[in-house]
Amino acid sequence: MAMLQIELPDGSVKEVESGSTPYDVALTIGEGLARQAVAARFAGEMIDVTRPLTESGKLELITQNSPEALELIRHSCAHLMAQAVKDIYGDEVQVTIGPAIKDGFYYDFYSETKKFVPEDFEIIEKKMGELAKADLPITREDISRDDAIKLFREMGEDYKVELIEDLDAGQVSLYRQGNFVDLCRGPHIPRTGMIKAYKLTSLAGAYWRGDEKNAMLQRVYA
Repeated sequence: MAMLQIELPDGSVKEVESGSTPYDVALTIGEGLARQAVAARFAGEMIDVTRPLTESGKLELITQNSPEALELIRHSCAHLMAQAVKDIYGDEVQVTIGPAIKDGFYYDFYSETKKFVPEDFEIIEKKMGELAKADLPITREDISRDDAIKLFREMGEDYKVELIEDLDAGQVSLYRQGNFVDLCRGPHIPRTGMIKAYKLTSLAGAYWRGDEKNAMLQRVYA
């Protein structure tokens, strides 16, 4: 097994087997650090803490208290909200996009029949709590563009299909947690149990891709 030289911010070097993850490196320092690690920066790129390392380089662990962690957690929380909505409403609702923003996050949904109202917030939050408590692993999967199109088409997620069709790439990344899968570049926190607090706040309308000629989506802010 090839060995890698992983340089930490303090200048020390850890020798680990190729295929080890940033989480594995964190464990060699301490279990507490490993529990707090939500992502890592390797060779200048932010990556999942569970991403296998295949070459030597500089590694910085991003913990829950790091300045960069809040945006990462918010983005993962957007996925959690989308998973909750799909668990509750199923095929009645399609998912589109859900980024982190300056003061929280949102997710845009499309439905011909479901009209979200503020009274739905408590129901969705309760489901989010169940999914967080389940501590589901959040895993990345790199697949071909064609396979991704086939997957989301079979799921009836037309907006995801459109996004992938517009990508000029032979491969795309998906993130899975439980029965939910989303198209995403990542990175994400390693498990849903790291999400402790959230609050759905308001609703708004938004045209798909900001074009008034496109369908009107329902944006749930949190």
